[in-house]
Amino acid sequence: MIAGISKAITLYLAPVLALTATLLSLFAFLAPTILLNDRVALLTVGPSTILVQPGPGQNVDGPSIFLGSLGSCARTDNKAPLNCTLPSVSPQYDLSSLPKNAPTSLLYAPSASTPVFISVALALDVAFLITFTMISFRHKMGKAGTSLETPMLQNVSAGIGFMGFMIGLTSFLILRMWFGKAVQDFNTSIQAQGSQGPKLIADVGNAFTMVWVAHAFWTVPVMISLTKHHVKSSKA
Repeated sequence: MIAGISKAITLYLAPVLALTATLLSLFAFLAPTILLNDRVALLTVGPSTILVQPGPGQNVDGPSIFLGSLGSCARTDNKAPLNCTLPSVSPQYDLSSLPKNAPTSLLYAPSASTPVFISVALALDVAFLITFTMISFRHKMGKAGTSLETPMLQNVSAGIGFMGFMIGLTSFLILRMWFGKAVQDFNTSIQAQGSQGPKLIADVGNAFTMVWVAHAFWTVPVMISLTKHHVKSSKA
């Protein structure tokens, strides 16, 4: 029974988790300028239901912006169309939809190195996904699968997976601290203006939740690869 569970996790569950993790990380990186424009972002600014109490059946209306690794999307009110900037590793956020008394100077993109490192991590993740899946199903590939049994290839795959995991996690942790500070400073500045300030509130976006789930999924295939590498190294 244990052998069957181990085989099912290694052959079927781990590749599915790796694929899911890759897609989640990719969506979090490309949003909101390319994908999921008003649904996924690293940081959002919108009308505050705390500073403005809506009446029964009413929604708080106002400008909204969605910031990501590659750019931003914005709209002047809830019914207005979204305007997104061109994606770039050195994005310039469009904050023109916010009122003049909003502390827009506190919302600026991190250095270009962070999106570049995330791109490198995603490239490594895709390479690991392909190699890990092929190695897992090598027994079903006939003669072509024998070339995947070499320890060198499996060790390289494990190294790629570990590097992609660590680079991606570190890069998104840096972004989380960056935007977390921006959210805190923005909301503090709004509160300091009192009743004369704009009725807006900033919040950390749901893209980070997708990233943490993705890296939780990544631990399964990465640990399987590292365990295989350790066992073979010990035998040698």
